[in-house]
Amino acid sequence: MPSADRRIPARRKPRQVRAELTRERILTAAAHVFTEYGYAAGTTNRIADHAHVSIGSLYQYFPNKEAILAELMVRHIDRGMWTEADELELTPGSLETTVRALVRDAVDNHRDDPQLLRIMLEEASLSQELLDTIERHGKKRVGQVRDLLARHPDVHVGDLGMAAELIVFTVETNTHKVMADPRAIPIETFEDELVAMVTRYLRGDR
Repeated sequence: MPSADRRIPARRKPRQVRAELTRERILTAAAHVFTEYGYAAGTTNRIADHAHVSIGSLYQYFPNKEAILAELMVRHIDRGMWTEADELELTPGSLETTVRALVRDAVDNHRDDPQLLRIMLEEASLSQELLDTIERHGKKRVGQVRDLLARHPDVHVGDLGMAAELIVFTVETNTHKVMADPRAIPIETFEDELVAMVTRYLRGDR
């Protein structure tokens, strides 16, 4: 007779995998439904239908659509780290290129679905998990940028920590605003102007 140690993983793992797949299916369906119908009309019934799960199954994972939207926001924030920062060559004369890489990374992280981004910004409830995620992401992003500024020979600011916080806030806030409504201003124009502004600040231009 097989031992209990051999039987338990064999029974639990499929349930865990299926549960995670169902959860992912619900989140994917919700993103589609919110984009197609808007948040107000993006009901849990529509999300369940699109995910091909029963409404009861959906409620086993999320108590309401506010929780679903909050989870989409958490995931959006968590994936927004500057993954190529360590690959940049921080040589004299390369500051504008470095800043452009930072701005473009922020833009690229928001290209997927402007309408869903706008819904998340306008409708997402500030749950404790979402607030914790925002704080954690902010600290990581600011630390990453501060480290880069400290190593770049062209940076001339008095307070690196404050400079990093100002840059992260400026880049992310303006990127969110523009990418949520990309028709308001051409992305290329936005990128060029933001890069020029941040570069002048970091060089200490007067």
